[in-house]
Amino acid sequence: MEDKKLYTLLVYSENLAGILNQITAVFTRRQVNIESLNVSASSIVGIHKYTITAWSDEDQITKITRQIEKKIDVVKALFYTDDELFIRETGLYKLATDVVLGNPEISRTIRRHEATITEVNPTYVIVMKNGRTEEILSLYRVLDDFGCVLQYTRSGRIAVTRSTQEEVTDYLEKRKSGKV
Repeated sequence: MEDKKLYTLLVYSENLAGILNQITAVFTRRQVNIESLNVSASSIVGIHKYTITAWSDEDQITKITRQIEKKIDVVKALFYTDDELFIRETGLYKLATDVVLGNPEISRTIRRHEATITEVNPTYVIVMKNGRTEEILSLYRVLDDFGCVLQYTRSGRIAVTRSTQEEVTDYLEKRKSGKV
């Protein structure tokens, strides 16, 4: 059995109640933990896009993808490795204002990591960082070493393929013309 890798599934479906439960149930049945999940409207009217990450081997992720695609309301499901996608996440850090003001190195660190201070008040400072998972975690570790982190959270992954259009577009055009 090959080593597990982080895969990203892009699932396209109509926006109907219950479809998220159906999709996550496939992972549960195969005992695969979902690392991150993001659902939003896609660039195609009436179609929603689920971006799901999970550690798996290729054989298992292929089976999961096929099972998801069999769901009636799923239009298309595809899986990718990180090198096939353009990926971003957002990290939010709530920092203690007194510690931040007392140590100028914290502000320099925030700038070096290309993060943005979005709010400052007497109690806390909010910092936002967009980027890859590793970059967001790296900033967290450095800020945590300063002892100033009050809260931290990271969004789920958002991703687009490196192709010029949504992969599902060709499929929908073929389906519309009756070729699928």
